[in-house]
Amino acid sequence: MDLNATVTQIHREVLGVFAILPQNFTTLLTSVTAIVVATIAILHVRANKYSSVSYTVPIPEECLPEWKGAVLDNPSIKAPDGNDIQCYCPANGKLLGYVTPASSADIDHAITKATEAQLVWAKTSFDDRRKVLRTLLNYILANQDAIAQASCLDSGKTRVDAALGEILVTTEKIKYLLDYGEQALKPEKRPTSFMMVYKKAELRYEPLGVVAALVSWNYPFHNLIGPIISSIFAGNGIIVKGSENTAWSSQFFLSIMKGALSACGHNPDLVQSIMCWPDVAPYLTSHPGIQHITFIGSRPVAHHVASSASKTLVPLCIELGGKDAHIVLDDAKNLKSLCSVLMRGVFQSASQNCIGIERIIALPKVYQQLIDILKPRISKLRPGSALDDDEVDMGAMISPACFDKLERMIEEAVSKGAKCLVGGKRYNHPKFPKGHYFSPTLLVDVTPDMEIAQNETFAPICALMPAKDVDDAIKIANSAHFGLGGSVYGRNQAHIDRIVNEMKCGMVAVNDFAVYYLNQSLPFGGVRGSGYGRFAGAEGLRSVCNLKSVVVDRWPSLINTSIPPIVDYPITRPEKSWAFTKGLIEFAYGQGIKEKAGGIAKLLGNM
Repeated sequence: MDLNATVTQIHREVLGVFAILPQNFTTLLTSVTAIVVATIAILHVRANKYSSVSYTVPIPEECLPEWKGAVLDNPSIKAPDGNDIQCYCPANGKLLGYVTPASSADIDHAITKATEAQLVWAKTSFDDRRKVLRTLLNYILANQDAIAQASCLDSGKTRVDAALGEILVTTEKIKYLLDYGEQALKPEKRPTSFMMVYKKAELRYEPLGVVAALVSWNYPFHNLIGPIISSIFAGNGIIVKGSENTAWSSQFFLSIMKGALSACGHNPDLVQSIMCWPDVAPYLTSHPGIQHITFIGSRPVAHHVASSASKTLVPLCIELGGKDAHIVLDDAKNLKSLCSVLMRGVFQSASQNCIGIERIIALPKVYQQLIDILKPRISKLRPGSALDDDEVDMGAMISPACFDKLERMIEEAVSKGAKCLVGGKRYNHPKFPKGHYFSPTLLVDVTPDMEIAQNETFAPICALMPAKDVDDAIKIANSAHFGLGGSVYGRNQAHIDRIVNEMKCGMVAVNDFAVYYLNQSLPFGGVRGSGYGRFAGAEGLRSVCNLKSVVVDRWPSLINTSIPPIVDYPITRPEKSWAFTKGLIEFAYGQGIKEKAGGIAKLLGNM
């Protein structure tokens, strides 16, 4: 039934009721009915105006079931001929295509286009912005297969890992923005002091302009879309520089975002993607047209980004990964179920996860039990290409570049007393010899003096560290110079509270793994070697805004600021001016009646 038919039906039924009521009630109910009908009509129009819009974008042929692909002899992101980025699947070595890297002129062009589009976008309402996000959300839900396929092809992960780490967290972020984004960015009333009682103060969150995000390859869909939706919801335009390792999928994922903007009648130039080699990136990070940079990557690269951004004093949010410690107390319950959580936390996306579990610190009563449960389970893990083989638990590594270092760190740990019970070296896959695989590894009896206990591995290595007691566990957890996330498992609330309070990190989950990121109302980020600044939550949204303090007259027709003659320029009586201002301060801020009375006396005596 359409709106007109609904309104007509309501009107007929109401008239039937009115016929048996006294005249005064009839008049009242007529007015109420008119209001109700008008409200229904307004809500109907509003719902239609801001509802999602269907749209399509071309699906890459490599994502189609019939695509086979050619396997490269020597998979590498640098094309053998020329300067192009060579894109391939790290799970099987199949060529995906080539991407031409951006030049400085390309970066200028992208920023110019985004800037022009942002000037218009900044004037849109939150309803307009929510419509774009609803449209995007519906596209993602309807096209999970293609999105997961592209992510798996470009990063080597499994479809389950893509569902959890790419799609689930992205849809949750969109849902948070739809439900709470406007609330986080509404002007915020602030209190005024006694001297400013005749003023009103508020904090406004305004768009910065065009911002940038330099994101890592481990979650190519989520890492690209996440900064975009936060930035545009705050009214900004954005330039995203993805990793060369996932340049192929970034083109498809960006087209999804641009498609949502176009479908809703907005300029898709608002969002831009840049793929370039490292020697060109400083041109972007020091560009005067960029007002904020979010960087997700490694510590060595972060130093270069910060140095470059300092040239134009661009503010930064830096997330550099971690060495997350998960402390298991002696009274932790249901260890088999707990080990399932630990396994997912360690081996999700082949452990290429900034908040992955890098260290499991266990107290004496549970330490050996954990080893006994984990060893057979880890030994049964099956690495491989999930798009080519159903019998796969864990995907590929993005590159073999770290394999020598990983093997060296494991050998060094063993030489100092650690025991490698499973794996410990690179894996030459019989079905996918051109893929990049490292054996799922269980390393026990790890101590803080070992290199592998101090440096992020970003590899499928489950490292167990024994702790004597709660004090020792906290000391071990804080021994690495990282501070992103962590967890504690147990039942003693006093011990849990103490560990949560004393772990030097930005986020802690109790009896769970990384659920603080699935709750997008919370800010995400770390301390120490894990970076600074926050994204996600209200704090993340506000970080890409200009925080503008505004003060206006509370009663403009009655009172406003005027300069007393005694302190008006030119000052004619310096001593009295000085005494007058002293009196003003004593009256406003004196701690007792005597001080305030003295202040009033000075004011009156030095007018």
